Amino acid sequence: MEHSTPLSAAISGFALGAGLIVAIGAQNAFILRQGLVRSHVFILCLICALADVLLIAAGMAGMGLLISSNRGLLTLVSWAGAAFLSAYGLLALRRAFHPGSLHAAGDGPMTLKAAILTVLAFTFLNPHVYLDTVVLIGALSARHSGAGRLAFGAGAAAASFIWFFALGYGARLLTPLFARPAAWRILDGVIALVMFALAAKVVMAA
Repeated sequence: MEHSTPLSAAISGFALGAGLIVAIGAQNAFILRQGLVRSHVFILCLICALADVLLIAAGMAGMGLLISSNRGLLTLVSWAGAAFLSAYGLLALRRAFHPGSLHAAGDGPMTLKAAILTVLAFTFLNPHVYLDTVVLIGALSARHSGAGRLAFGAGAAAASFIWFFALGYGARLLTPLFARPAAWRILDGVIALVMFALAAKVVMAA
């Protein structure tokens, strides 16, 4: 067990949290696209960040050990997640091949309900989110004690809040670039490839 100050533990947690979430993934790709079309950005970013806080807290409470030892649960989540990622990948591929849907107002924004359900699926049907937040962060938090352990978890949670809101609201800075249909075509093509790659990775891991 490490004997660290709350500040150093918080910095360690922040660095770990940032390293785990700042990557091209299904959840980030969805938030980026919603940020570009400026649709339900605040609530979606808040849901992603709060979900991470919930999972980090669960890991620190000991659920990480339970999940990592339950192979059946991980397999079930893996197959469900792979199916969802593949379906969303096909939708992104369809958008890429249909220029009429490439503009921000092409098919109209998603309804709030649809957007929330989609981001929840990206969050909780992704087995890697459990391994990253619940298992890994939960396990590493055990290296600290007392206030240091709480600070470690708070640092990891802070990284999640900062990242998702920066991604969601920072996306609008790219609006001039995405005024061109070709940029939307490329973005949706990349999103489709990311979704298919993640689905394949999940299946192989299962």
